[in-house]
Amino acid sequence: MSSQTNLDWNKSHQSPLQRILIVEDDPVMRLGLEQFFEEYPKYQIVGMAADGYTGVEVAMRLQPDLVVMDIGFPQLDGIAATKQIKANLPNVGVVMLTSHNNETEMIAALASGADACCIKSTSLEQLSVAMSAAQTGATYLDPLIARKVIEHLKPPTSTKNTSQLSSRELEVLKVIVDGRSNPEIAAELYMSMSTPHKKKRIRRHINLFRQALYSAGSLGEINCRTFVSKR
Repeated sequence: MSSQTNLDWNKSHQSPLQRILIVEDDPVMRLGLEQFFEEYPKYQIVGMAADGYTGVEVAMRLQPDLVVMDIGFPQLDGIAATKQIKANLPNVGVVMLTSHNNETEMIAALASGADACCIKSTSLEQLSVAMSAAQTGATYLDPLIARKVIEHLKPPTSTKNTSQLSSRELEVLKVIVDGRSNPEIAAELYMSMSTPHKKKRIRRHINLFRQALYSAGSLGEINCRTFVSKR
């Protein structure tokens, strides 16, 4: 095979560039993200926005593969902007960035459709993992955020304490700590994995809890087992 043929073959088999939209109002953070993506040739920044409204507008126009979204804007915040983007472009991955590890914000961000949530002080390596997760449709939680999730799973300190998990989330958690596989979980909960919407929903719950358990280690798993045994 000639060198020219090799070159043509390599070009034809290269992975397509992942087109990135950055929605961030802090110019220093925007610069940092630009420098980060320069280190990863598989990503290409195709647009930037400094507020939620503009972010939604640019996303609709450019239809990027991934959106890096700040959570805090004065008017339309990142959570509401993500919800609008996902409603119109459900296949676009969204990585949410926040300066705080506020558990309420993180739950709202995931509920809006964000695929990954990162603290802005996260390492470049973790941000890269978050981007890859969002790109493949998986769910990523920054370890600090995952720890907050585990806090919700600790045994209640009084009988008046009620679980902050929905009945469906609690069912998913119970079968996960029993060591079931994803298809087994689906069968246990009588949910068909062949339906795209249900498949995505069950996977989001599974990925969220598995990520939290992984980040918290064996102690987190013990807390989870204790938690579900009392339900």
